[in-house]
Amino acid sequence: MANAENAKLQYEAGQTVYPMSALTDSGDATTFTSSATLFSKKSGYAPDVRPNGLITGGAITPAASGTNDLVDVAALTCYLAGVKTSVAADTDVAITRGLTTDTHNITSITVKSDGTIEAIAGTGGTAFSATRGAAGGPPFIPVGSIEIGQVRTTSVTAAAVAAAEIFQVVGVHQERYDYPIFDIDYANAAVDFATALPLIHTASVPKKVYASYADPIFADVQLASDFVPAETSHSVSSTQVYGTTIGSSSSSLGQGSFTAYLSDGIGDALVGLKNAILWFKFFPDRYKTPFLLTQGKLGISRTFPAGDSIQAACTISAEKESAEVNV
Repeated sequence: MANAENAKLQYEAGQTVYPMSALTDSGDATTFTSSATLFSKKSGYAPDVRPNGLITGGAITPAASGTNDLVDVAALTCYLAGVKTSVAADTDVAITRGLTTDTHNITSITVKSDGTIEAIAGTGGTAFSATRGAAGGPPFIPVGSIEIGQVRTTSVTAAAVAAAEIFQVVGVHQERYDYPIFDIDYANAAVDFATALPLIHTASVPKKVYASYADPIFADVQLASDFVPAETSHSVSSTQVYGTTIGSSSSSLGQGSFTAYLSDGIGDALVGLKNAILWFKFFPDRYKTPFLLTQGKLGISRTFPAGDSIQAACTISAEKESAEVNV
């Protein structure tokens, strides 16, 4: 049984900042991990996630010049390697048609890693294919480039590109930075996408995902007691009807809390962080590994009694339950 005197409470007192850099695909093209242990959510340190992709603009249209096998690309903005990049409009971008019996060909219109427009020809086929790199399929896109649309032709004869041959459906022919949507996993310092990113880049890899973030640095709350984790409570209500009772249950997440004993109640480091969203670690036994991990907004209510220690009744308003960590 844990000895209360051996317990220890820590709070997020500082941060190690990581500049914008590529996250690592965990292998499923869905979860991308970082170099941090936890993601801080303190104001000014929360993650800024920027997957490669189109932000605005980039409409592809048949060339205004009317010249055969050319398209125009409108000006656009996109994220490239974590940097918001403005790309100027480009006119008369050449597309590629099939050859002889391979009538069907797909040309991908892309933004290169240097912020310029590039058309990449697929392999001709006798019919269209959804498989990247296959005959009649769209080409693989270089790693670091962004696909903004496709031009699909079914004739080997040079002609003006028709609007019906241009495709820019998000997630199918176009990569946007905000598709698929993602969640930030603060406890595992990772980014989770709602669905796997398409493996459309060279060597069947997903697009690059970049982020800047901060890893919390913990310090002890020197004098603390009465820690309560943020946990879910459940309640039951019932309604009596003729011949029976209808029951229902509901759940609510309670605040975490603890008491801190302060030096002067004004200049204490913990007081300086009131109203900030912070991580907290509670060790039932400071000499053992298991601890409870809680992230939430710190609330402080101070008491200045005569002739006694200055106390702060602290609350942790969390969005998720405290997590048990055993490793």
